Amino acid sequence: MTKGQPFWLILQFAWPLLLGNMLQQFYSLVDAAIVGQYLGMNALAGVGASSSVLFLIIGFSSGCASGFGIPIAQAFGAEDYLQMRRYVRVGYYAGIVISILLALSCSLLCGHILRWMQTPGEIFSDAYTYLLITFITIPCNLVYNLLASVIRALGDSKTPFYFLVLASALNIVLDLLFIIVFNMGVGGAALATALAQTISIFVCVRYMKRSFPILKGEMSQFNIYDVWIMLGFGIPFGLQFSITAIGSMMLQAANNALGTACATAFTAAMRIKMFFICAFENLGVAMATYCGQNLGARKLGRIVAGIKDAMAMMFVYWIITMAILLPFARDISTLFIYRSETQILDYSEQFLHISCVCYFFLGTLVIFRYTLQGLGYTRLAMWSGVSELIARALISLLVVPSLGFLGVCVGDPTAWVAANLFLFPAFYFIYQRLKKKLV
Repeated sequence: MTKGQPFWLILQFAWPLLLGNMLQQFYSLVDAAIVGQYLGMNALAGVGASSSVLFLIIGFSSGCASGFGIPIAQAFGAEDYLQMRRYVRVGYYAGIVISILLALSCSLLCGHILRWMQTPGEIFSDAYTYLLITFITIPCNLVYNLLASVIRALGDSKTPFYFLVLASALNIVLDLLFIIVFNMGVGGAALATALAQTISIFVCVRYMKRSFPILKGEMSQFNIYDVWIMLGFGIPFGLQFSITAIGSMMLQAANNALGTACATAFTAAMRIKMFFICAFENLGVAMATYCGQNLGARKLGRIVAGIKDAMAMMFVYWIITMAILLPFARDISTLFIYRSETQILDYSEQFLHISCVCYFFLGTLVIFRYTLQGLGYTRLAMWSGVSELIARALISLLVVPSLGFLGVCVGDPTAWVAANLFLFPAFYFIYQRLKKKLV
């Protein structure tokens, strides 16, 4: 990604990521639709009652995996393949240790987390089952994301898409099998995801052994400095997701306290929202790899050009999302919610309308945050998550009690604006610093 027109390089890299993530989110939509239509509204609310908790934990693990890919991309861009192979090996070891610790600690605290989230009693059992199984299978998620991150760091974003196609197809088939045929309830949905990811891991490992001889070359012993470098990228990257998720947990806890109708509407609206915003996230991931490789090649001008092109792509996609969600949000919500549940549909439609109008702020946030991460300033990027946390906390404590579900709807947009107010001056400062250093 250090040569050629930035617009097409970023688009070509981001396009398979987008297709893969949209496919993954499509599975999430199908999963919620199956749960809602076959197990009922309480089961759907039970799955969704823990969504921000899952974003906290799964976001941290996948964030660590993505962060590990940045020094690998930088070493690859600098053509330092010996160092690149050391980073890959350290990433594997660190990922396995982190995932096991997360799985053990989160499983033990599962019930306490749901009680802190003010989960309504009528959906507590379903929420606990779904969350516990997901916690136990965290290693499957992290290892899968780590392998995909290594492949992307080497400039190949197409192959992880193919693995996502496999995982998503398996998810849907296993969902139908476990929920409808075996009557396993919401636990079947969680098991289906873990099993599909496990199968994809084995396929991914086999592919990497056959297709990446660059990973099999000479490799000296890694040292503590390599471990420190990888953790220095991975942990802040993961914490950024976690810090953002803590604010989301506070917002969801405030929403859960409003009752099952609000919890169900939030679940449906969040699944739809995640499907539409994955394009922004994938554009950001492409920017992290693009900036990492060009920083390794000492091409600062290409980084600025890449940001401009990414902003143009983001703007076009934002217009498309509004053209779809403003007129059709209610119709899409009926995939999960019975048409007779008019109040829940009203809440879901309101959430999606307010959210999509503000996607521009989310797209800008993602581009600049991932750019900073790709440049190696993961700790600085993490502080934008702190801005989001503060904004969501204030909305949860001060606005939701007085405005009800409307307050929940403005929580995310407020957080996105707060993060941008931090990221713009942060990027300007880093750019001037790198300009003096590299030019």
